Amino acid sequence: MIRIVLADDHPVVREGIRGMLLAHGDLEVVGQAGNGPEAVRLVDELRPDLVLMDLRMSGGDGVDATREIVARFPSTRVIVLTTYETDTDILRAIEAGASGYLLKDIEPDALARAVRSAANGETVLAPSAAAALLGRAQGRRPSAPELSEREVAVLRLAAHGGTNAEIGRALFISETTVKTYLARAFDKLGVGDRTSAVRKAIQLGLIAD
Repeated sequence: MIRIVLADDHPVVREGIRGMLLAHGDLEVVGQAGNGPEAVRLVDELRPDLVLMDLRMSGGDGVDATREIVARFPSTRVIVLTTYETDTDILRAIEAGASGYLLKDIEPDALARAVRSAANGETVLAPSAAAALLGRAQGRRPSAPELSEREVAVLRLAAHGGTNAEIGRALFISETTVKTYLARAFDKLGVGDRTSAVRKAIQLGLIAD
């Protein structure tokens, strides 16, 4: 029996995945988490064989949780199961120690096979994830997300230490609009704060160092 913890911030999604897995007699869902820190707590408490981890969750990032689980509980495997398939997201997850990267449109039987494979020590990857890792191995920079000109402008001013108010004055927009552009950039870059967004934008060549 493969014991599994589900981590996703949408209860309906968790129940759908749980139903898919319970159709297979060798798969057991022993716990459900609504965010990353809760997933870590459940792994500590239940010591499952595997975690199916959403990538972006309100209340706690899936990549950070994956990194902590892999470091603290090496016998527990983590598969990222998400709707996001940018090179940046994929590489962040794999670098954090995930044993797999799958998309939520996967067929139920394929998900069950992937869970069994990961539990047996194999790596399971959606085609887009495999392509991203191949590009990394060949020395290519991960493809940069498409930020709008205004999002880039806001990040450029943030990189020079501008506050939201200062950025707004420079671009003739309100502070609320600045926050909106930053939030959109955070989402596209797969980060959760201004410093990480600026660092990632520089790494991807979206703004100058």
